[in-house]
Amino acid sequence: MDVPVVEPRAASTQERLMSLDALRGFDMFWIIGGWGIVAGLGKALESPWFDRHVMPQIEHVRWEGFVAWDLIMPLFLFVVGAAMPFSFAKRLERGESKTRLYIHIFYRVAALWMLGMIAQGRLLEYDLSKLQLYSNTLQAIAAGYLIASLVLLNLRLPWQFAVTAGLLLLYWGLLALVPVPGHDGEHFTEQGNLAIYIDRLILGRFQDGTDPPYTWILSSMTFATTVMMGAFAGWLLRSKRSQVSKVLILAGSGLACVLVGWAWGQIFPIIKHIWTSSMVLYAGGWSLLLLALFYLVIDVLRLRFLAFFFVVIGMNAIAAYMATHVFDFRHLGDIFVGNTARWTGAAHDLIRAIAAFAILWLILFYMYRKRTFVKI
Repeated sequence: MDVPVVEPRAASTQERLMSLDALRGFDMFWIIGGWGIVAGLGKALESPWFDRHVMPQIEHVRWEGFVAWDLIMPLFLFVVGAAMPFSFAKRLERGESKTRLYIHIFYRVAALWMLGMIAQGRLLEYDLSKLQLYSNTLQAIAAGYLIASLVLLNLRLPWQFAVTAGLLLLYWGLLALVPVPGHDGEHFTEQGNLAIYIDRLILGRFQDGTDPPYTWILSSMTFATTVMMGAFAGWLLRSKRSQVSKVLILAGSGLACVLVGWAWGQIFPIIKHIWTSSMVLYAGGWSLLLLALFYLVIDVLRLRFLAFFFVVIGMNAIAAYMATHVFDFRHLGDIFVGNTARWTGAAHDLIRAIAAFAILWLILFYMYRKRTFVKI
């Protein structure tokens, strides 16, 4: 077989890895409700320790640095990559041609792009002056997935590593060495970086527009490397290595990436907004460590009851993501708990957040029970 991610010695793809679904659900939980629950808890506790140590972890750093909340988007891309060796292998093993696989890839990229425009690009406002062409996590996934797919389907494993490392180094070189017009001597500032300059040049009034700005076009290079890191993890999980060795390799490589990313960050700052190469390694390292933990607990120790809550979300991640961007579940939750403030006091925001999330989770649970899964 000429596809490097599908090797003769690979393990059977018949059994779905519950740890991947659970990790995807864990990540999505924070996007669709976890953030609000923790924020509500902080308000209810009125604890200086909680405000000082926990609350900063659920708010993005303004520019340089990294907290737990900054891991959400990289982990999403990483899990997409981790699933790719399994999905590609399944399609090829049932006899699909490369041409048909490419058609599916391009369809998926287009669908993700359109959903991203609906979720965050203001497409449904039907106002051209407000439209944002490239501004959403789903579009970052689409770009990273497309590049990673071309790498996985056309290069053997050593070259996949080489291309991934090359993209990280090239992105560093471009940002560190190419001067930005109007920003002499600036390379990694909010307005003085090559990535935002290219976005403004190409996207013009259709760009992101956030403050500080996120970057997308040039950053697609490093979106792809985050997806590739997940793909390497997926390739390992498909291999015939023992489960214990898989856990150790995932954990060891995760720790190494965290350390290398941190060290590289001393000269090429860890900045999520422009998806720096150091951030890719640092976030990818934490993603590998989380995957090692989930794989150990769920697929090795078989403590699968711990995964169910997140699996319900992870099996319908796209549906959950889009639902929270199109509908306000707080309004639905308020039907049941909106008038309880007189009894709940400082915990009212927490109760509202739990109610909103519970409604969405119950919908996802119903879909799970009916085996209704929204896939692209």
